[in-house]
Amino acid sequence: MQLHTNVDLSQYNTLGLRSSAKLFTELHNIIDLHGLINDESIKNLKWHVLGGGSNLVLPHNVEGLVIKVANTGKQLLHEEADHYFVKAAAGEVWDEFVQWTLQHGYYGLENLSLIPGTVGAAPIQNIGAYGVEVKDFLHEVTAVDLKTGELKTFNNQECCFSYRDSYFKQGGAGKYLIWEVTFRLPKRVHLNLDYGDIRKELDRQGLTETAPNVSKAVIAIRTSKLPDPKVIGNAGSFFKNPIVASSLRDDLLKKYPNLVSFPATEGKHKLAAGWLIDQCGWKGKKLGPVGMFEKQALVLVNHGGANADDVWKLAAQVCDDVRSRFGVEIEPEPVRW
Repeated sequence: MQLHTNVDLSQYNTLGLRSSAKLFTELHNIIDLHGLINDESIKNLKWHVLGGGSNLVLPHNVEGLVIKVANTGKQLLHEEADHYFVKAAAGEVWDEFVQWTLQHGYYGLENLSLIPGTVGAAPIQNIGAYGVEVKDFLHEVTAVDLKTGELKTFNNQECCFSYRDSYFKQGGAGKYLIWEVTFRLPKRVHLNLDYGDIRKELDRQGLTETAPNVSKAVIAIRTSKLPDPKVIGNAGSFFKNPIVASSLRDDLLKKYPNLVSFPATEGKHKLAAGWLIDQCGWKGKKLGPVGMFEKQALVLVNHGGANADDVWKLAAQVCDDVRSRFGVEIEPEPVRW
């Protein structure tokens, strides 16, 4: 294992931000991780764990050590009467893993197709799309204590999942490196078709209602609405959908009959952040080298040469405008190093 100095990180984050790591290494096996943990020369540095860089805003200079998780492997662990238990290494590309499960007849993750990033990052963010969240199928997470090197297993409940959040983003942030993730996938297929345009896309393509076809529909929808990070830098949906009191939602509906909202927990509703941002005139609008995507107001894009300051300046302006018009707070989704 090699430690590299002053490494350009622009290729390691989907926003394509200009950033440099003072120290950088790729991690392929647990033995090398133990070597890092026992290395006195880097023990007291700030460590940053990097997955696919798809939910991350990097500063111009990253002090300390950046560890790119690059372990691979996926397998069927065992099966029970009603479920398959499938394990994947943290460094696996998420969508490649999803497609592998579908090819082998392990269904459930089809609605999460084409989400960028890695398997190890999925539970940190509790990724979700089209009515499904990763917590719905996650069985357990195997993580490494970055102080002791010991492996610890977290069951679903111990991960403390909530909307786009988990223990690994809160109390466990910086303490653990996720190494493997095990999923519990049902043998009895239950397709989630009622969110977004999935049914409409299936009909458009003349596809029957199967898990692989739902994946095809989701990929088609995402491709039509979201920019490819290889073409234009972006981190997907940049803002979380705000959850507000139902009374506030009702008041807003009186003034804005087209307000997009969904029931959340009791007494609360989730508002569509993209709709709020669009109403404030930000769809397709630029601020310096960054802007909101012309086809989806929820997606912040890098038109070229942007850095973290540019991103946060735009994000703050969008938040201010939504707050001023609707009295609603929206919050950025990506992690800020």
